[in-house]
Amino acid sequence: MLTTTINLYKNAYAGLSRKMWLLSVVMLINRSGTMVLAFMTLYCHHIGYTMEQGGWVVAIYGIGSLVGAFAGGKISDRFGFYYTQFSSLLCGGILFIVLGQMQSYPAICICTFFLSMVNEAFRPANATAIAFYSVPENRTQSFSLVRLAINLGWGIGSALGGVLASINYHLLFWVDGCTNIIAAFLLLTILPKITLAQQKQLQQSKQKVTAIAAASPYRDKPFLFFLALQVLFATCFFQLFTTVPLYFKEGLQLNEFLIGVVMALNGILIALVEMVIVFKLEGRRPYLLLMAYGAIIMAISFLILNIPFAHGFLIAAVFMLFITISEMIAMPFMNSYYIGRSTEGNRGQYAALYTMAWSAAQVIGSSTGTLIVATTGFFYLWIIVAGISFIGAAGYRQLYKQQVNNSLRAT
Repeated sequence: MLTTTINLYKNAYAGLSRKMWLLSVVMLINRSGTMVLAFMTLYCHHIGYTMEQGGWVVAIYGIGSLVGAFAGGKISDRFGFYYTQFSSLLCGGILFIVLGQMQSYPAICICTFFLSMVNEAFRPANATAIAFYSVPENRTQSFSLVRLAINLGWGIGSALGGVLASINYHLLFWVDGCTNIIAAFLLLTILPKITLAQQKQLQQSKQKVTAIAAASPYRDKPFLFFLALQVLFATCFFQLFTTVPLYFKEGLQLNEFLIGVVMALNGILIALVEMVIVFKLEGRRPYLLLMAYGAIIMAISFLILNIPFAHGFLIAAVFMLFITISEMIAMPFMNSYYIGRSTEGNRGQYAALYTMAWSAAQVIGSSTGTLIVATTGFFYLWIIVAGISFIGAAGYRQLYKQQVNNSLRAT
């Protein structure tokens, strides 16, 4: 039994390039300091602003992300993913530290916008880098390896963030900023420099461009429908960073330390088992159906928050278990789905639109979530979020049916 388990983990990590491992190390260092966004609504409440104001700060982060994602995709396609990643990490780190010095609400909002714009420009470039350092056969594994590093770092950052928040909230901004800066220079140190010309030449030599992949993302109707479903999925998922921490504190009566512990469970579980899940599911189930299953499980996770008779920490932990399972089943294959529709010449634009869909969801989820809580309470919010998740699941299934029908017509 032990030998079988060890072999399973070996196979799950086999075949990944050395550069993918190095990129994952950079992401681990960066995300080990990720804590500001998870505690932003609590921070705003701590310094005297209302719950709705805290929600709007996170929503503004989403608005800046929209701009940053669009610009990051263009810049990545124009100048290459390597220096786009470095610049975003370095400048984002500096802006995290600056944000921690802001006290007035307008200053916090303005600084948050520019921080998110710079910070989120990293994502399209990073997605392009992952595609470059991998091959189609292990692309989902490669994305999952980076997600593992991100979530392991998230687990460390959330747990550490809970401790730091209980001491002094301003420490969150310093740690988040410094880890960004360290990751930027680590990227320059351990990963060989890739110019845009090298990027295009090497990628074209190992990729055969298909007709569908060569199309513009703006004319790719299945991809645009997929993006609409991403907005629904992500609107629900982003409650994890806004209303869920507030509910843990006000509804379940958990302190900052316990909130950090529960949030850390997400990253720890992903680090332990996601690669194995991806290895077992890759090629065995259609990507879109896996996304549908993930959306259904996410709906169940939010309904769990309405269970009235259990201990607060237990409810929080079970919720985190279910939403993490949802994330592990759905999210790794979302990346593979859209990367598979792109080429080296337009991959940054595909990645940008994908990131922008998540950013738009962050704006919608952050602003409407706190508004619903303020007007009707947490109970109805979780019902609404679950309903949206079920709608998203139905949409993924419908898109899959269209894909199958189109394939049948083509033959």
